[in-house]
This record gives sequence, C-alpha cells and structure tokens, in this order.
Amino acid sequence: MNQKNSLGLNKSFKDEDNPISLFKIWFEEAKKSELNDPNALSLATSDNKGIPSVRMVLLKSFDNSGFVFYTNLNSVKSNAIKDNPIVSMCFHWKSLLRQIRITGKASNVSDAEAEEYYNSRSYGSRIGAWASKQSSILNNREELNNQIEEYKYKFPNNDKVPRPSHWSGWRVDPSEIEFWLDGNNRIHERLKYIKVNESWEKILLSP
Repeated sequence: MNQKNSLGLNKSFKDEDNPISLFKIWFEEAKKSELNDPNALSLATSDNKGIPSVRMVLLKSFDNSGFVFYTNLNSVKSNAIKDNPIVSMCFHWKSLLRQIRITGKASNVSDAEAEEYYNSRSYGSRIGAWASKQSSILNNREELNNQIEEYKYKFPNNDKVPRPSHWSGWRVDPSEIEFWLDGNNRIHERLKYIKVNESWEKILLSP
C-alpha cells in the first residue's frame, strides 16, 4: 500500500511548500526514466486575436524565478508572447504516469543569460540561429541549406559565432503549478499550487 503525505496524496507529492522544489524532484526522476528529452514541454500561447497555438519546446533551466526556454524572437511563439505574455506549459512523462501544468507570465531573459546559453550550443546550432528565419515560408529546402552554407562561410571559426540579436530566451514566472499523478480507474491525484503575493497556497483538485 502506498504511503500518503499530509494531504492524503501519494508519497510522490512529498510535503513541499514550494512547488519549484517538488518540480525539481519530479524532473530528476523523469531524467532517469524518460528515453528522450525529459525536458520537453508543450507551450501554449495566444495572439492578439485570441487564436491559440501550441508546440513543443525544451526547458533549459529553472529556479524560483521561473522556467526558461530559448527561441527566435521573431518566431510565431515569440510574437504571440509579445502580444499576450500569459502562457501555459505542460510536461508529460509517460514513463512516470505524471504531468505538470504551469501557467505564468513570460518575459525576456537578460542578454548575459542568453549569451551564456548560446555559447554553450554546438557550432551547427549557432549557425542555424542565423540561417533560419523561423516560421517564414521557404520556396524549397535548398534555400535554407544555402543560407546555412552562407553563414558557415561568414563565421568559419567555431569560437567566433556571435549571438544574433533576434535570438534569446523567455522566462515564465509561474502563478499556478499543478502536479498530476495517474490513478486506477481514472481516479487521478491532482495537487495545485497558486501563488498569492510571494507565497504559495496548496489545493486538491478532483480528477
């Protein structure tokens, strides 16, 4: 029989007052059990017309200030965030039968943070940040390949590929975080943290 925490939930939920601490515990477990990209998440945005859009992105860092991913600042997702910075994120780890949903406000990371992460990327990825006009229409694949070769010629030195001004990161400062655990007969367990001022309140949700 599974042990329970003080709220009567499975012991996997722990008794953390800060959801970032619980996220870290679950994320570390996911890194051991997920075969591919345990840091993958679906990111939902909506534009100034209220039209939603969702896609997969990769979490690159997180702490008490928020969850960070990087992208082209001229992309569809970035333009939607500029119109409406309130976004939603969802991690689903099938190997653990767990899910985490996060809602919060996105803002740009600092130039220093963007530089540090950009410089940690492979040469090809840094060249790609220059060559790809993300989400723009291509006449054919060769057009993109030619752009890649042009930037390789422009920046032949692996250590001297500057970060494009249009490439940076977004940090999502969470206002709500929900932890979900699969249950028998679809009687799942759900624990939601809601930020009130600078503190977190915990509530249980029905499946």
